[in-house]
Amino acid sequence: MDIFRKKPLWAYEADSKKSDLKRVLNKWALTSLGIGAIIGGGIFTLTGIAANIYAGPALAISFIIAGVGCLFAALSYAEFASVLPVEGSAYAYAYGTIGELFAWFIGWNLILEYMMGATTVAVAWSGYFDKLLHLFGISIPYYLVNDYPTAVKIAEQMHLPAPSFSVNVPAFLISWVVTLILVKGIKEAANTNNIIVILKIAVVLFVILVGAFYVKTENWHPFIPEPIKDPTNGDIRYGWQGILTAATIVFFAYIGFDAVSTQAGEAVNPKKDVPFAIIASLLICTALYVGVSLVLTGMARYDKLDLKAPVASAFAEAGIPWATYLITIAATAGLISVMLVMMLGQTRIFLGMAKDKLIPPSLFGAIHPKFKTPYKSTLLVGGIISIVSAVTPIQNVSEMTSMGTLLAFTMVSIAVLVLRYKEPHLERPFKVKALPLVAGGGALFNIVLMTQVRNETWHAFIVWGILGIIVYFLYGYKHSRLNELSKENNQASA
Repeated sequence: MDIFRKKPLWAYEADSKKSDLKRVLNKWALTSLGIGAIIGGGIFTLTGIAANIYAGPALAISFIIAGVGCLFAALSYAEFASVLPVEGSAYAYAYGTIGELFAWFIGWNLILEYMMGATTVAVAWSGYFDKLLHLFGISIPYYLVNDYPTAVKIAEQMHLPAPSFSVNVPAFLISWVVTLILVKGIKEAANTNNIIVILKIAVVLFVILVGAFYVKTENWHPFIPEPIKDPTNGDIRYGWQGILTAATIVFFAYIGFDAVSTQAGEAVNPKKDVPFAIIASLLICTALYVGVSLVLTGMARYDKLDLKAPVASAFAEAGIPWATYLITIAATAGLISVMLVMMLGQTRIFLGMAKDKLIPPSLFGAIHPKFKTPYKSTLLVGGIISIVSAVTPIQNVSEMTSMGTLLAFTMVSIAVLVLRYKEPHLERPFKVKALPLVAGGGALFNIVLMTQVRNETWHAFIVWGILGIIVYFLYGYKHSRLNELSKENNQASA
């Protein structure tokens, strides 16, 4: 059994030419998708935890370190996207370089990044939406904005009888709103994302520019607080150890730039525009993150920042409580674009796998005759996300999402190096300089982060991986398009 067989590079070119998707995305539309995926609720929440507990004012350094770590992976993605401009992202890159089983394993685990990531975001959106309604004096019963186990805990805290049922209605509804936008067409999805991205960037710039007037430079001293040992668990807070720990926390605020590579099938000039958008979106978001972290730690003492709502609390302390409305609106709207790009990425990866017949093409490869979108898989993904987000406690799903992402980043960093050595004469419109250093650094950075994940998450990840291998041997290996290509080659040689 040749489970390490590779997809011929000429087959990618053939797939690209036969694509029924609409090529409507230019480099700025792709960059907007990248920004839409990266800037979400994380910037309004992770900053408080990372600054207050671990890094202090040096949170800006943590964001730079995390950004550089992501840049290594982003450069690897960019070179691959210029060589293989197809919608499969890390799955497609591995298929042409490392082999079918590895490609399948990555594609299977990208479900954790994209579909489970979108599920997590749907629940987070529900929380922000509930906060937004509260600001305007509107209240929704707690059993209609939480899953049942969470609602039971809330009832206990409020000394109320346990509810007979509970379902997260806002999460369910927003999942279907995003699904219908994606079914309607890539242009509509991109336009929706553009509007939300403009709002998000406007509010982030508001935080930086207006907040700068309320910065007290004494709050930045010392910029790197002296390290101390946490008496409860022995962790080192502050100092360079704290800065590195904070970098691992805020790293997950960057997740999403790789979703740009899933849109190659709808890019006007994918070989040039996708690499540009991957790197541009990452650099823009890094600059915004560093700006926000400097302003926040300047407006309020780092150890006084609120852990759950640091941006809103900093502005309230500065005497601008009305900014809470702007920030909550931006976070609520911003999460919609994150969800949109995550679901968009998932369906395009499924499309790539369906073209290779590793999953049923009649379901995952079906393109709508009018809208030119993979409508069946979009409806399936949206349906699963709506149900899971409405009824399932997903506190740990975010860590599973991170595992899928870290694996993809690691494998792409390795695969781009393999391709460079095996196919040195391939045309590379975007070519990374000092690739061994960049790819090696990217792989090492992500492997180190994987070692920081809890044991329970590793156990769940291993179980998920074993399930994926079983599905591959029961369906994928038998139906693989490479079986057909192998027969054609044998007949031609005979």
